[in-house]
Formats: sequence, structure tokens, C-alpha cells
Amino acid sequence: MAYTVTLKKNEEKRILRGESWVYANEVLSIEGKDKNGSLCTVRAHDGRYLGKGYINHLSKILVRIFITNNDVDDEALFFNRIKYADEMRKNYLSENCYRVVFAESDYLPGLIVDRFNDVLSVQILTLGMELKKQTIIKCLVDYFNPRAIVERSDSAVRKKEGLEPFKGVIYGEDVTCTQIIENGLTLNVDLLNGQKTGYFLDQKLNRLSIRPYCKDKTVLDCFCNAGGFALNASKAGAKKVYALDISKQALEQVNLNASLNGLTNIETVECDVFEKLREYKKEGKTFDLIVLDPPAFCKSANEIKSAYKGYKDINIIAMKLINKGGILVSSSCTHFMSQQLFKKMLSESAAEAGKRVKLLEERIQCLDHPALLSAEETSYLKFCIMQVD
Repeated sequence: MAYTVTLKKNEEKRILRGESWVYANEVLSIEGKDKNGSLCTVRAHDGRYLGKGYINHLSKILVRIFITNNDVDDEALFFNRIKYADEMRKNYLSENCYRVVFAESDYLPGLIVDRFNDVLSVQILTLGMELKKQTIIKCLVDYFNPRAIVERSDSAVRKKEGLEPFKGVIYGEDVTCTQIIENGLTLNVDLLNGQKTGYFLDQKLNRLSIRPYCKDKTVLDCFCNAGGFALNASKAGAKKVYALDISKQALEQVNLNASLNGLTNIETVECDVFEKLREYKKEGKTFDLIVLDPPAFCKSANEIKSAYKGYKDINIIAMKLINKGGILVSSSCTHFMSQQLFKKMLSESAAEAGKRVKLLEERIQCLDHPALLSAEETSYLKFCIMQVD
């Protein structure tokens, strides 16, 4: 008999607003018996049907609702949702690299699918989706006919679901890398060793947005990873581009990608970015445009205070390194750093740096990473382009 989860009184309000996570402490009772990770029914305190989702007794998020009608989690449901998600992207994006499925935003919680040309990269983060893995693979093969599917389920989040990390080729050719076209640039994607699913697609249009500010300018790309911002700056006619990262492997990708596009004005620097910025300050070195795209500084709400300080420190020193009238591009992928808090940090940084800063553009993640208005956790990327006087 399948599980039925009944919520405590008034706990259904969030679900009725469109939220999909049911926390264990919101539950009044669990009836029935099935295997962990199976599809269960969720009801309000008064018995009203709220939806169905996968249950996981090991997680604080007990159920992730993704069906609100009478559908069942069969192959047709997965195929149709993948197809719908892909068709929506194709309405707005023309290149061969984009996020096909963005978990809750595409009503497939715990599932990420990225398309890199004729190769797909899949990340499975929840027990329920793990148990549906073969169905997911079949749907992806039937719909895309990919050359290969790589799984990058090596995120630490899986441990919260009782799952072990895994990465490897799960279908087709034994590939490790592929090439994509992004913003007219040819890029090599390291599918097995690149960050997350191989490459950060969420900054795709943001990388393009810096081009008008780069011509004949000296550009510093901090935490450059595979060089997305550095390459766009160079393509736009920057005089000189410095790409900083602590990862030797990432910088090898920058150099490879620069070579693929015939770009010769990018200099890579392997370093601790925080220390290098301080070094530049002591040397009196300045730049016309600086990009700050650091990794997430915190993984929980308890760490937001230290994350705030980390963001503030690098923004203060970056503002001091920018020539008068120059451009600061500052970003945060920390979900717990809200847009309001991020802008407060930037304002405080400007005051402490003794600079007047004007906000020119304010952006979020690329449109293939749509954010649900009912789920704050799907809106995570903050991106500001500012003039520093």
C-alpha cells in the first residue's frame, strides 16, 4: 500500500501557494507502507488532496511534490516533461548548449539535465529520481538521440538523501570532453572534471552582457574557471585580459579555449585570488574592468554572516583597483545571499572603499534556469554591472 502523508493543520498553505517541499516537522501522520523513495500522496489536515511526490525518510525534506493532478510517474510523464522543458528553451535560445531540465522549475525535483552539443550531462540529487534513473535515461535517448550521456551526480547534496556520489558515462560513447558554441565562441567542455555538470551555463547571457564595456580596456577576470568572462572580454576587443583562478586545470581550459578562438591577449594566473588582489593593491596596479564571479561562500543559512564578509572584502578591494569611471561586474551564486542583501553589501563596500558606485545593469541567471516565484531556492544568482567613480 502506497504511503499517504497528512500535514498538520495550516501547513498546507505553502503547498497551495505552489511550493513543493514537505518538511518532516510539518507532518501529522504517515499511513501505508512502501519502499523509501516511492511515490506517495500528500493530503491536508482536513483530507484535501495536495499532490504526489517522492518520499525519503532520510531527508529533512520528506516529500517533494511534482504531481498535482491524477497523473502517475510513468515513462510518459517523464518524456512529456522533458520534451516540454526543451521546447520552451528552444523558443528563446538558438545555440547548442543550455540547461534542459532545472529540477523543481521544470517539475522534476532533484533532476538536472544540461545539453552540451550532442552530449547530455545529467545530475541526480534525490532518492526518488535515483530510483527512476533508467526511465530518465530512456526518455533522454528517445528524445535527443545523444552521442553520449554523462552523469555528474558527485554533489555532496546526495549524502543528505542517503546516496553515494557518482560520475561517469552512462550511455553511448566513452567521452570525456566535447565542444559547444556559446555567444559565438567555441568552447571545450570537460564533462567529467569540469565544475558541476561540466560548465556553468547559468552565466551564459551575463557573460555576453559585459562585451559593450570591454573594448580597448584592461580586464581582470577573478575566479575565472574555464574563462567564460575572459573570453567574451577578449572577443569584444579588450586591450589585455588577466584570468585568475586557483585551479591549474581550469586555467588549462582557459588557454585551450583562447586557442580555439584565436584569442591571444589573455594571460592566465594561477593564484589565491584574494591574495592576488591584495598584491595588486600593494603594487598600485589598476584595471578598467574587473569581474568577480566567486564560488558560493556558504552552503547553509548559518554561514551567511561569514559569506557576507567574504563578498564584502573582495568587492572593497576590487573597487579600489578600478580606474575612475571603470566597471565592476560582481556576482553571487549563494542562494542564502538575497538580492536585497547582495545590494546592501555592495553599497557598504562602496562606502568603505571611498567610491561612488552607479548600478548600470542588474541581472539574474540565464533564462534556461527559470526561477519559480513560489520557490525562493530556484532564484539564486545575483549579477550587477556597476560604474565606479
